[in-house]
Amino acid sequence: MTDELRASIQDLVQTRTMKVFEFFSELSSIPRPSKKEEKVQAWLQSISEKHGWPCRTDTSGNVVISVPATPGRTHEAPVILQGHQDMVCEKTPDSTHNFDTDPIQLQVDGEWLTAHKTTLGADNGIAIAIALALATDEDANHPPLEILCTVDEETGLTGAAQLDPSLLTGRCMLNLDSEDEGVLTVGCAGGTDTALELALERGSFPDTYSVFRLSVSGLRGGHSGVDIHQKRANANVLLAHTLYRLLDEGPILLSDIAGGSAHNAIPRDSRAVFATRTSYERLTAACADVSASLSRQFGTWEPNISVRIDTADPGQACVSAEQTRDIVHLLCSLPHGVQAMSPDIAGLVETSVNFATIQVEGSTLRLGLSQRSSVQEEMSLLTRRIHAIGSLGGARVTDRNSYPGWKPDLGSTILKRCQSVYRETFGREPVVEAIHAGLECGVIGAKFDSMDMVSLGPTIQSPHSPDERLHIQSVEKVYQFLVEVLAPVTH
Repeated sequence: MTDELRASIQDLVQTRTMKVFEFFSELSSIPRPSKKEEKVQAWLQSISEKHGWPCRTDTSGNVVISVPATPGRTHEAPVILQGHQDMVCEKTPDSTHNFDTDPIQLQVDGEWLTAHKTTLGADNGIAIAIALALATDEDANHPPLEILCTVDEETGLTGAAQLDPSLLTGRCMLNLDSEDEGVLTVGCAGGTDTALELALERGSFPDTYSVFRLSVSGLRGGHSGVDIHQKRANANVLLAHTLYRLLDEGPILLSDIAGGSAHNAIPRDSRAVFATRTSYERLTAACADVSASLSRQFGTWEPNISVRIDTADPGQACVSAEQTRDIVHLLCSLPHGVQAMSPDIAGLVETSVNFATIQVEGSTLRLGLSQRSSVQEEMSLLTRRIHAIGSLGGARVTDRNSYPGWKPDLGSTILKRCQSVYRETFGREPVVEAIHAGLECGVIGAKFDSMDMVSLGPTIQSPHSPDERLHIQSVEKVYQFLVEVLAPVTH
C-alpha cells in the first residue's frame, strides 16, 4: 500500500481497522481471475505458515485456515468465516490493464475505495482481508475459526460445489459476500447457465459489398442478480435489435460478433462486423434513429448509450444473408431481464435471466445466458424456454453450472445472535432479507445437514463493473460488528 493511499484511508477509519486494508492491498497486488487463483492460494498458505496455523486445501484449490481460539475458548465449536478468492475482471474500453499479470491499482475517492479503470475486487477480496485481520487481531476474543476461501465463485460457484466437506468441522458460517452494511442475508436464488452453439457457414466477401463495424457501448452494466431489476440496458440485446433495424435497409452478411465477458455481469459493450451494399449514409441514419429511440426508452438510466457505425477492413469470411437473418432473429428472441417478482417478499426478484455473452470461435457462434430463481420450477421452465428458442434457431443447447438456492431460516441461532449484537452495537435493527443472486451459502449448506448461516458484508456499489467501489467506513462497522459477534456471550 502506498503512503498516500494509507494516509487517505487512515483519515476515515480507526487504527484497528487499517489491518483489513493492509491485507486487501496485498491481495489486490495478486492477479486472481476465476480459475487462476493459484497465487492467492500460495499467499494464503504463506500467511498460515507465518502464524503456525494449520492450512488445508482440496483438489479444487479451496483453502481452509484453522485459527486457534482465544485462551479459555478452545472448548467451543468453530465458526467459519467464508469468502472467495476470485474476482470479476472488467475494465473500461481504454484500459490497458492485464488481469493475468497486473496488480489492481487502488485509489480513494472521498469515502470510497475504487480502482483505476477496472473492477476493484472488493467482491470478494474484502471478505478474505476481514477474516485475516480478525485472525491476527490480538485484541479480538474469538472461538476457533475456520477461514474458508473458495475458488471460482464468479463463474458459477464451482469451487463451493466441489468443496471437500472434510475440510470443515464447524457448523456455523458467516459468509462475508454480501454488499450492504446493516443487512443480514438469509436466503438466495439458485441458478443455471445455458450455452447455445451454432455452426456458421462461411464464404468470402462479395466484391460489391462494403464492410462496417456496428458498436454499442457506454452502458452502465452491473451485477446480473442484484442489478437486474434496475433499468440497465444490455448491450447484447441492443446490438441484436439494432442489427434487426439495419436489415430493413438491405441484406447484411455477418462476419464477426462479440459482446459481454462474464455470465454474471450485464454486458456493457457489444459489436458486430458485417458486409452490405447499403450505403454508409443510410446505415448512419438508421443508427441515429435507434439512438434516439433508446434515449427515449432508457432516459437518465443510461445517459451514455452510444450506437455507432464505422467502416471496417475485411477480416475473416462472412456468412450468408440468409444465415445472418436467422442469427439476428435468434438473438432478438432470447430473453433478458426480470421474468417474475416474488409474491411473498415485496421487491424481491423471483426469476430472471441475463443474456450474458456473444462470441465467435472459428466457425462457431457461442451464446451464453444465465438464469436465476428462488423457485426451482420457475427456473426449469425458463431454461426450457431458452432450449426451445435455441432449437428453433438451429443451435445446440446445453446447461452447466447449476447450483441450489438457500431457503431462509428465520429461527436460525446465528441470525438471532447477529440481530442482537447489531441492535446493541449500533442502536438499530439490521435489515433481514433474501437476495436475487447466487451465494455460496446455498451450495455449501447443501453439503451439510445442519449448517447455520448468515451472509453479511460492507457496502459495495456497482460490483462486476469498472465502477465498483467500496465504502471505507462501512468496512469499519462490519469489522466492529464481527468482533462483537465472535466475542463471548455474556447473557
